[in-house]
Amino acid sequence: MSQPRVTLYGRASCHLCDGAREVIAAVCAELGESFAEIDIDTDAGLQERFTEEVPVTFVDGKQHDFWRVDPDRLRAALRS
Repeated sequence: MSQPRVTLYGRASCHLCDGAREVIAAVCAELGESFAEIDIDTDAGLQERFTEEVPVTFVDGKQHDFWRVDPDRLRAALRS
């Protein structure tokens, strides 16, 4: 199985993370992609880097969005 193209950095008890996860899951399912999710609170470096921006979305290893995920923008990034 190939590596997920989308990575969601978030934290537990984060309503924005919940919304981002729903959008990402729907778009990935639609396009046959998978995604990984990482809890920033399990790593001090990630917590320091992203604490004010969660959720943060990466596509193909590059930062794509933070706070909110636009489904059309995510689809376009995954189709390119």
